[in-house]
Amino acid sequence: MLRAWPRAGIEPSVSSVEDSYDNALAETINGPYQAGVIHRRSWKISEAVEWITLAWVDWFNQRRLLEPIGHILPAEAEAVYYRWPCRVRQGGVTHNK
Repeated sequence: MLRAWPRAGIEPSVSSVEDSYDNALAETINGPYQAGVIHRRSWKISEAVEWITLAWVDWFNQRRLLEPIGHILPAEAEAVYYRWPCRVRQGGVTHNK
């Protein structure tokens, strides 16, 4: 996979290769997760980390208010998105039917 990147005109990020830090979205999410969950206390057992991670992912995906679009829940944002008569997508406009 990595050998195909240069042929496609793609350069890897400046971080380490083939881990979550090589993905811009993961980099954006890992910072708040680590600061808000992992580095706030000492973890003695991995099961506790797994449970707190599940709780954090639930909050991030379901209950976090999305400030840039009016402090609404992700489900509300998705409902608004699908109610629009058309949506701009990469490569053109898609009309809802």
